[in-house]
Amino acid sequence: MKDVYIFAIESSCDETSAAIIKNGKDVVSLTINTQIKTHENYGGVVPEIASRMHTEAITYVIDDCIKKSGMTFEDMDAIAVTYTPGLLGSLLVGIEAAKVLALTYNKPLIAVNHIAGHIYANNLEDNNIVFPSLGLVVSGGHTEIIYLEDDYNFKILGSTLDDAIGEAYDKVARVLDLKYPGGPNIEKLAKEGQPTYKLPIPMNDESLNLSFSGLKSSIINLVHNETQRGNEINRADLACSFQTIAVDELTRKVELAIKKYNPKNMIVAGGVSANTYLREEIAKVCDKYNINLSIPKMLYCTDNAAMIGAAAYPLFKRGEFASFDLNGISTGNIFKF
Repeated sequence: MKDVYIFAIESSCDETSAAIIKNGKDVVSLTINTQIKTHENYGGVVPEIASRMHTEAITYVIDDCIKKSGMTFEDMDAIAVTYTPGLLGSLLVGIEAAKVLALTYNKPLIAVNHIAGHIYANNLEDNNIVFPSLGLVVSGGHTEIIYLEDDYNFKILGSTLDDAIGEAYDKVARVLDLKYPGGPNIEKLAKEGQPTYKLPIPMNDESLNLSFSGLKSSIINLVHNETQRGNEINRADLACSFQTIAVDELTRKVELAIKKYNPKNMIVAGGVSANTYLREEIAKVCDKYNINLSIPKMLYCTDNAAMIGAAAYPLFKRGEFASFDLNGISTGNIFKF
């Protein structure tokens, strides 16, 4: 069987990335240009600045990726690109670049859902998704417990009713005067503290839904009230208390899902899967129930084009190609492909 090489582009938020993926698994080449240093000055991603920086970086990123591979665009079997969800202006930069490449080199165009990319990052290198699997999607905009029956056949078992876990991390980080991105900085600070603050347990029920807005609000109110009283906040302890409860809630709901659906395999996907404490706690639950666990390498947890190439491979095999009127969709549903 002929090897399939997919050139992929990711530009949904604040990373401009290009990659060449062989057979949906092997990373031939990967280039990532991050905007974090710029956006940390504003406490979060500024959409207009992000799209302009993508425009400035896209040609360099594409050229660098292809040069590092020693291949040419004639060697590619398809061009893949993130089209949803994400910042619309940022998505359009990658989409238009992908269209130009596909038209110029007469290659099929594949439209990839960004969250599907995070899921299929579990197929990169020595990782492998085994179907069926239970899945935990954790990112800045998504928190879902899902059942993966087969390729692109996913069912939501439970989801956040308000804030996503990554969103909660970012908002709590602002209250603690930590730089963007909030997740890594809270995790780093939490390692210096103890979970001494008594905080509410979110969604303390037997459903598989989640909620983090109450936990976030309680921290905002706690910091405000203590500041008004002139009391000092132990930032490390508060960061540790927040992370402990937030991750405990995720693992508790995962354990409920395991008891209900009795899976043999599990994957974790999304940017928050880079959190070391979460990885350790989920691993403990999977060990307890003798479940195979797949979590992407750290490099492939955050936004990157390698995961887009991996997610494009099943679509390539099905012949599911996009037309050249492809547009960006800012709030696309990951379960409607």
